[in-house]
Amino acid sequence: MLYGNPSIEVAFDDRALMHLQIVITAKLRRNESFVFSWKDAAELGSGRSTIWLHPSSTLYYRYLGSRLPTINRDWIDVLMESANSSGGLFFTPEPGTAPVTPPARRS
Repeated sequence: MLYGNPSIEVAFDDRALMHLQIVITAKLRRNESFVFSWKDAAELGSGRSTIWLHPSSTLYYRYLGSRLPTINRDWIDVLMESANSSGGLFFTPEPGTAPVTPPARRS
């Protein structure tokens, strides 16, 4: 995912990115602004990053594979509940799966 101008790149696997795209698009389509946070990868210090998303935000979703991942409705619900909270959208791994590697960020 590329955000802003100049862009920062945040790398999520295709499956996670598809679920995030669905939730982020739904919020922005309703003209809702919110923060989006995630835990950073160990090579970035294992911290946390947050960006402000607004309907005029510049976003670009880039997928490595050509196949559309199957959608897990439960994961969409968890992410949407987070996005609708006062703390904003916080990326969480797919329910019922092993923890995923935190995303890497490149400036």
